Amino acid sequence: MKTPITPFPTTGYYGSKYFCDRLEETERILRNLKGGQSTILIAQRRIGKTALIQHVLGKLPSGTRGIYLDILPTENITGFLNELASAIIRSVPQRKKAGQKIWDFIKSLRTTISFESLTGSPQVSFTLREREIPYQIEAIFAFLENQDVKYVIAIDEFQQVLKYPEKNTDAWLRTLIQKLKNVIFIFAGSQQHLLNEMFTIPSRPFYNSASLLKIGKIDREIYRKFIKIHFSENDKELEDDTIRSLIDWADGHTYYVQLICNRVYLSGAVKINEIIWKEEAARLLEEQEPVFFNYRNMLTVPQWRVLKAAALERAIYEPTGIDFVMKYSLGNPSSVLRSLESLIRMELVYYDFDASGKKFYSINDLLFCRWIEGFNS
Repeated sequence: MKTPITPFPTTGYYGSKYFCDRLEETERILRNLKGGQSTILIAQRRIGKTALIQHVLGKLPSGTRGIYLDILPTENITGFLNELASAIIRSVPQRKKAGQKIWDFIKSLRTTISFESLTGSPQVSFTLREREIPYQIEAIFAFLENQDVKYVIAIDEFQQVLKYPEKNTDAWLRTLIQKLKNVIFIFAGSQQHLLNEMFTIPSRPFYNSASLLKIGKIDREIYRKFIKIHFSENDKELEDDTIRSLIDWADGHTYYVQLICNRVYLSGAVKINEIIWKEEAARLLEEQEPVFFNYRNMLTVPQWRVLKAAALERAIYEPTGIDFVMKYSLGNPSSVLRSLESLIRMELVYYDFDASGKKFYSINDLLFCRWIEGFNS
């Protein structure tokens, strides 16, 4: 496995050395898999869901092979088939005996295999009539079902199947998957409300078909120790209080903690203090300004006002409450709800439930929150 440029990668998985905590979550997923139970993994965007999946797949017991595919870029069932087949042949080198068997099978399905110019990763595409696609997916699952090893298939952004133009894709997949005994699944996604609906509403095909696991933020003291170790190992000094303030600024959110640590590490500073990390944070916000101004340009005036309010409040429990509406001059409460619905569809805002079960709305982009705070401080 390659070594990252810094000990704080913001994309990809580089092994357990650069992976912080998630001990309980890892153990629970592995326990589910050992018991033959699939897992539905729900998380806020950029909280570390994909890295956790890769971490788990790297710890599978002997006789079990992991396959990972991200279906967010797919638009239909054909795209799903292409990604599934590509992920399968990427899971084991062709030169190995098991790999040759898999490659020969995939090739037998009237496919074209190409290789990405930058990564050299194999990519499969099918030349089939539309009505043939479901049969090929079924054939692939049947092939895996009959192998000597067990398979764990992790499907990231699984809610994407709801957007396919083919009707009832989720129901068809559920019918197909429930027949499998040698193949176990990890279903994952960041659009929490859609995944919750798929797996917790009794009328939906995937209801109660997997163990639900929601992951949150890493304990801040555990993260502090992790950060301290990696800076110290690379002869960089960083006081505990400085690390804590950095984590607080990133709100303990995995991606943003990694991002600011990545930037601070690359700054070249040996003795890192509050001034240095705050300079890097300011540069981040300045670089993102074109994105934030684009939010304003693409949104209606009511949507923009609600987005700014969400950034300042961080958690909105009563979006139609008179105090909230008047505080930010949002006008009609029904207009606020319409704006929130639009912002959720655009994935700028999400809704969730706190420990007491109370619903709240929050913003996805922490950097936008910090940027807005700068104008209102």
